[in-house]
Amino acid sequence: MELFPSIEKSSVQEIKTFQEEKLKELLKYLENHSPFYQRIFKENNIAISEIQTLEDLQKIPTTAKNDIQQNNDDFFCVPMTEIVDFSTTSGTLGDPVTFGLSEKDMERIAYNEAISLSCAGISKGDVVQMITTIDKRFIAGLAYLLGLRKIGAGVVRMGPGIPELQWDSIFRYKPKYLITVPSFLLKMIDYAEKNGLDYENSSVVGAVCIGESIKNQDFTDNILSQKIKEKWNIQLYSTYASTEMSTAFTECELQNGGHQHPELIITEILDDEGNPVKEGESGELTITTLGVEAIPLLRFKTGDIVKPHYEPCHCGRNTMRLGPVIGRKQQMIKYKGTTLYPPAMNDILNDFNGISCYQIVIHSSEIGLDEIIIKLSTENSDENFVNEVRDHFRAKLRVSPKIEIVDFDILSKIVFHPNSRKPITFIDLR
Repeated sequence: MELFPSIEKSSVQEIKTFQEEKLKELLKYLENHSPFYQRIFKENNIAISEIQTLEDLQKIPTTAKNDIQQNNDDFFCVPMTEIVDFSTTSGTLGDPVTFGLSEKDMERIAYNEAISLSCAGISKGDVVQMITTIDKRFIAGLAYLLGLRKIGAGVVRMGPGIPELQWDSIFRYKPKYLITVPSFLLKMIDYAEKNGLDYENSSVVGAVCIGESIKNQDFTDNILSQKIKEKWNIQLYSTYASTEMSTAFTECELQNGGHQHPELIITEILDDEGNPVKEGESGELTITTLGVEAIPLLRFKTGDIVKPHYEPCHCGRNTMRLGPVIGRKQQMIKYKGTTLYPPAMNDILNDFNGISCYQIVIHSSEIGLDEIIIKLSTENSDENFVNEVRDHFRAKLRVSPKIEIVDFDILSKIVFHPNSRKPITFIDLR
């Protein structure tokens, strides 16, 4: 198997032509097998023979998460007896959605992760420690495992949490890479320092970071990333994916955004009116999956606001790259005339060494305005510290949230909930 597919080195025009052929195959497949899209084509008088180019996609309505929630069964294109793995989306917003993978989809997801993780430098014979859930109907953990097997890497399936066990495994099996939520690396470093472990001379050279952003929009390290690297000199690679996409955007060694795999996914970046944004602008990532058998999606709006980068990368790939997710469309906060997203607030809170745990809560006031409450645990709970945090918010984001100090034992149980795959640092009560 080629881990650097030739289509990714092809010219931009060749990639476009290739994707247009794949799109025609997908439309035929949906017309024959998808009850949901059969209905969409019929209701909107769409003749699929008229969709010849990527630009023609504009003639087809977009699909959103609530469409899948309301018509879950109609999205399946194969009988349930063909489904070999059931998973649910993480349900970040609203009810989780049931997803199923056929045998062919499992092969595709293994291929996707193999070319994605090899993009970040993982190769045959490397040992990789997975600090991520593989159960609880979570597809990503399984995808990493299948991809690593396809590469020919050795896998240590540790699962999340318990720094002591993670270090035991690192010193025992000498993994070269970790796959983890980046904020957990700070917990591991803290444990190592308190217990005199020589973590700086461990076998680990890099971590593939999931679930949280580690980069600013200009690809420089954000606060979280800086804090990790100040203590531990390892490479950090971003990867971004979702259950619905069944495709990952992972950084290469140059770390300038996650590379698109054109054989697996068509991407559009759309504004609020559903039009493609101008180059250099950000918009909602809207995807069309290629080669998916059970639940293919056509013009699915992910809800993630991103900025695409089109200039060729020096790694040799000519594919579009995605910058860090700016925020989720439905989590946008309007606060006294300012528009902001949770990741911008995470950056400010991560900047303080004294904060051991935090959660941002948004609710509507009696008069319907968004209100921000920051719950945080700190050893330094005096008035000056609270004012300093508030001043930081005023200076950076022009907002002044309400700040509540909460006991670490209470707050950490809510943030690091055993049933959640990533820290719950944001709650929207609107």
